[in-house]
Amino acid sequence: MASFRFLHCADLHIDSPLRGLEADPDAPVERIRNATRDALVNLVNFAIEENVAFVLAAGDLYDGDWRDWRTGRFLITQIGRLNRAGIPLIAIRGNHDADSVITRHLEPPPPAQLLKPGRCETVELPAFNVRIHGRSYAEPAMTENIVPSYPPAIPGCLNIGLLHTAVEGRPPHNRYAPCTLEQLRDHGYQYWALGHVHTREVLCSDPWIVFPGNLQGRHIGETGPKGATLVTVEDDQVRRVEPVTFDTVRWRVVPIELPGDADEDVAMALTRSALLDAISGADGRLLAARVALSGATAAHTAFSRDLGAVREKVRAEALGCAGPDALWIEGVEVNTRPSLDIAALRERADAFGLLVRAIEGTSPDELQATIEDYCRTMLDRAGGLREALGEEHAVVAAAAGKVPGALIERARALLIARLAEA
Repeated sequence: MASFRFLHCADLHIDSPLRGLEADPDAPVERIRNATRDALVNLVNFAIEENVAFVLAAGDLYDGDWRDWRTGRFLITQIGRLNRAGIPLIAIRGNHDADSVITRHLEPPPPAQLLKPGRCETVELPAFNVRIHGRSYAEPAMTENIVPSYPPAIPGCLNIGLLHTAVEGRPPHNRYAPCTLEQLRDHGYQYWALGHVHTREVLCSDPWIVFPGNLQGRHIGETGPKGATLVTVEDDQVRRVEPVTFDTVRWRVVPIELPGDADEDVAMALTRSALLDAISGADGRLLAARVALSGATAAHTAFSRDLGAVREKVRAEALGCAGPDALWIEGVEVNTRPSLDIAALRERADAFGLLVRAIEGTSPDELQATIEDYCRTMLDRAGGLREALGEEHAVVAAAAGKVPGALIERARALLIARLAEA
């Protein structure tokens, strides 16, 4: 009877390209650019220190084709460290690193194995009485259910399925290699090591069907702790499944609900307190935070006058909380509302009440035509700009006058607040 531990990771996205960080001169670009590499180094360090039996990687080792050979060399270097420690890595390709996507190839040195596309392969690890079944993607858009191509469980062994899939669908992830939970459950394997979904999720515990999430968050849409799953096997049975964090940059949205009587000073004090709590929760990692201010509050009118000033004040609070190595403000959302009794204003029988009802009764759709006309008028007045753009681009620019409904609602609330102050 075999007893051991192994690591299950997925979606490493090594050297994933940055998204717009260069636009912020204060952004810790190099720290974030290297985060996917640093997380893998952390995983390898842990695997060696804890002497795990093997490491499984369920697809998307890379985030598309390499810009140069250094990306591949980095992965090979880390695999080499595992090899020297006697820890094999068994991996498959997913939609981001499908066989047709990666034009440069560096084969991992044995005993590491990168399974081939086209058919399911089985890796035997007799020292642990384990059989690992997996299949790589040949093309990025794998719309076929490939679970039926996986062989039946081999009796007397611990069977593990290595699969890059969205299962029955996990928005916003593309529905690749679709299958049902019942198909996975009924296939006879004791553990399904899944990849593709970037949020950790245990779909089933009998048998274990697990998404470990991605190894390192890459943007504000990937918040919270990130890492891999440590699986403990005792007497050929999976006994424990637990997350292990390996990220070096922690992304987080910091919501701050402002009370009705909060002015700007109170709002900034609450922001400072919330940021200090968030820094504490990052456990020494760089915290990339988006501050989201909300609530019907007295500070709304001042905030609405100069959103740029609000963002700078929040960033100043952040600098007071921690240095640039501990905290970076990725963005500031101002979703506050005026601290007004709108219902009472609406019910007034005078001209003010009539005006409020008219402002509230105008739908965003009615405003769109006016906004587009305004854009065209501005382009007409800037005749040289229209000529420089060309008529086709000028029409596109005018059509860009469509304003999100949330922005119209914010403008509506600000207008009512200004009228109430007059």
